[in-house]
This record gives sequence, structure tokens and C-alpha cells, in this order.
Amino acid sequence: MASLSAGMTCILLVLGMVVPGLATVYTVGDTSGWTTGVDYSTWTQGKTFKIGDSLVFNYPSFHTVDEVSSSDYSTCTVGNAIRSDNSGATTVTLKAAGTIYFICGATGHCANGMKLAVKVESGSSTTTTTTTTTNPDLSSSSPNRSPFATVFTTWAALFVILIVNISFWQEF
Repeated sequence: MASLSAGMTCILLVLGMVVPGLATVYTVGDTSGWTTGVDYSTWTQGKTFKIGDSLVFNYPSFHTVDEVSSSDYSTCTVGNAIRSDNSGATTVTLKAAGTIYFICGATGHCANGMKLAVKVESGSSTTTTTTTTTNPDLSSSSPNRSPFATVFTTWAALFVILIVNISFWQEF
């Protein structure tokens, strides 16, 4: 009976490790990053952003990531940011459905196209991509996992379950 409860504990452990790995982590601008000269409206095409997904902004320190209102996004108004970061590596976890807006607060950058509007759908993603450094100013406290880490922890937990089940059946 104790082995059965240990087996159930292992199954719950596996689910706890796999479920956080289901969110998608998008690197904004892909290899170009967060910079001038990138068409971010084209970058968002074909992507489905869901609650729990993350946006990773990689950029030089003279840029900023400013979360702004819809009107500030449309007019490229700086100075009214909801949240702002200039660390060079910012991760934003998408927490609610709706459209979220980002601009660069450096003079002229937003007007030159350095702005991003992301429509977030409810529900969770089903794939995992790359991760990067998390900045606490614009992120949640939940960890992001790389695909390798998710697969590794899943296989390790399955191995533990196998060992527990083998020991359980040897008792009979």
C-alpha cells in the first residue's frame, strides 16, 4: 500500500514538472532581437500568444522596453510607461487575455517602427521554445524551462516511477 501511494506521488511530481514547460517562450524579433529596422507586426504573424507564454526582449542598453497604453502605442508617446526596463534582457510573462503594447522609449525609435502589439488569447500553449535571462521588473516569479530541461526532468521522474513500481511488484 505504501508503494502505491509513492507511485501516485511520483505521477503528481511528473505532472508538476511537465505542466510549467508547456508555455511558449518567444524571443522578440528572433535573432534580430529588440532593435530598430525590424517589422514587429510581421514578426507576430502566424504566432498565437496565450496566457502563460513569455516574451523575451534582448537588446543593447540604449534601448528600453516600455509597456504602454494603446493610445501611447499609436502615437509613440514616451514618458507614460506602465512598466519600463532598460537592462538589456527583459522577459514578460503574459498574464491576461487582450492586447499588450510595447515601445522603445529612446528618441525616435518607436516612430521608426520599434513597437510591438501582442494579442494574448486565453488558454495555455502546447509547445516550448528557448528561454533567456529574466528581469524581475517586467516578469512573473514562475520559472521558464528550456525544452531540454523539461524533457530531462520528465524522463528522470518516469525513471523514478519505474523503480517504485518494480519494487512494489517485487513485494508480492
